[in-house]
Amino acid sequence: MTVLEFELADWRRCVHELYATIRSQDDPERGHALWRRGRDDLFRAHPQSPLLRDDPMRTRGVPYWPYDPGVRFELTLQGASEPATLAVPTDGQGTTMMRRLGRVDLPEPLGATVDVWWLDQYGGGLFLPLRDGTARDTSYGGGRYALDTAKGADLGGGSASLVVDLNFLYHPSCRYNPEWQCPLAPAGNVIAAPVRAGERL
Repeated sequence: MTVLEFELADWRRCVHELYATIRSQDDPERGHALWRRGRDDLFRAHPQSPLLRDDPMRTRGVPYWPYDPGVRFELTLQGASEPATLAVPTDGQGTTMMRRLGRVDLPEPLGATVDVWWLDQYGGGLFLPLRDGTARDTSYGGGRYALDTAKGADLGGGSASLVVDLNFLYHPSCRYNPEWQCPLAPAGNVIAAPVRAGERL
């Protein structure tokens, strides 16, 4: 294992531990505050931070909208009407293979159905990207991620449900550094409604 691989393994370990702490909180808003602080610490000091060395966010932190309890849901995972496998383009020249597991209905005021995927990389994991009405304006144009369990971004749920708290939407690493390759939100994960929650530009 090289130094780079060891650092990447440590980054993922830190993210897993951060989300485990969040899931243990009785108060989602308190969990969100811990998440923000933990992400800022990682972005500031970890050698695998996607922020460039001179990025002012290393000092001032990543910007977020205020916590909105109205966009936290526990949603039933519904089976996919038609199976699908996608080779999803990243922001660079690569692709990521994903298999559609099902969908979840985001309640009003969003009123949208979005796909839930299984990532075939990193040993597999649930993946829920979202490109909403704030994209290219106050959030990254390629969308944000709500869940990426392969990398530890997991808010919990039951045997057939997922906690989807859109206050935890975060930008993929490629938003900060073009050297990173990130799968972008496919058509089934694009909604017109703006989600003014989570990480922002």
